[in-house]
Amino acid sequence: MSSSPGSLFVEPQFLSALATTGCIGPGSGWSQVSALSAPAFLKTHSQGEFVFDWIWAQAAQQAGYRWYPKLILAAPFSPVTGPRLLLGNRSDDERSQCLATIERFCGEANLEVASINFCDTLDQETLNDSQWLSRYDWQFHWHNHSYTCFEEFLAKLKRRARKNISAERRKAKEDGWQCEWVDGQNADERLLDLAFQCYQSTHRLYGNHAPLTHGFFKTIAKALGRQFLVCVASQRGQRLAVGIFFRDEHRLYGRYWGSLVETRNIHFEVCYYQGIEYCIEQGLQAFEPGAQGEHKIKRGFLPIKTHSYHWLASSPLKQAIDRYLTQEARALATYREELEAMNPYQSPHEILQ
Repeated sequence: MSSSPGSLFVEPQFLSALATTGCIGPGSGWSQVSALSAPAFLKTHSQGEFVFDWIWAQAAQQAGYRWYPKLILAAPFSPVTGPRLLLGNRSDDERSQCLATIERFCGEANLEVASINFCDTLDQETLNDSQWLSRYDWQFHWHNHSYTCFEEFLAKLKRRARKNISAERRKAKEDGWQCEWVDGQNADERLLDLAFQCYQSTHRLYGNHAPLTHGFFKTIAKALGRQFLVCVASQRGQRLAVGIFFRDEHRLYGRYWGSLVETRNIHFEVCYYQGIEYCIEQGLQAFEPGAQGEHKIKRGFLPIKTHSYHWLASSPLKQAIDRYLTQEARALATYREELEAMNPYQSPHEILQ
């Protein structure tokens, strides 16, 4: 398994699965830059990044600046924090040298824009000492405080949160839903077909393009084995909904959800409560269910900062975005105070980060 939290999504076998199945590469807007020893891509759009810069791109282009192509260091389609400046053992000097190489590449390639998204703490140390602009946002993660069972986790919550979770789980059970976990080693073709079908259904529901292909699910399940997981929800013997997860030795990552029928309670069961139970049973430290969604707080997930950094060749453009980030940071700090009031835990050590 991956040695560093979040590194799974930028490791060669994961990126290779994306490339060989057409998710990234020619025609996708994601062109991998092999000259850089980092998960680097030239992008012709801003989709699949989860650090939103569309407003910046529009304003820059209206002012006569060229936003695309841009360089991005990121895990494609995965808002997961992890290493970006090199992989494996990364000394301070090696990270600094990597960043210098990235900046030199931008100059030689005549790029105007570069971003490094969802950086881990080591990369933040290097980037905080650079001229790159810093940006942050909030995600909602669940942390395992050595719970022995789901009921012990529930006991740490305030009465209202306990009651809400118990009611949602009870309703799913009364409706006849049953869940099972299947890993990549045991996922047959029919299950992977269902997983892809459900994945597409969610994107169609919201009118979004589904960037992952049918072949990707089959390829990544085989490549990752136990690190690829499907939580399957069945009703009256029919498999009708799935949650697609990945894991390393530290964390569970909820990535995709889909259902062939309209449902509410089974969504919460599959996407959140089954994942929490899995982490407790497997002794995993944390559960990241994906980007956004303050509704996760009352289900035991607390806000935690995510970080990105941005390089701009133009000084006027850089100054304008720097002013924007200052205002955005103030708004996010106010938002954090609002979220504080939603903390569902009884114990003071369960604080928002």
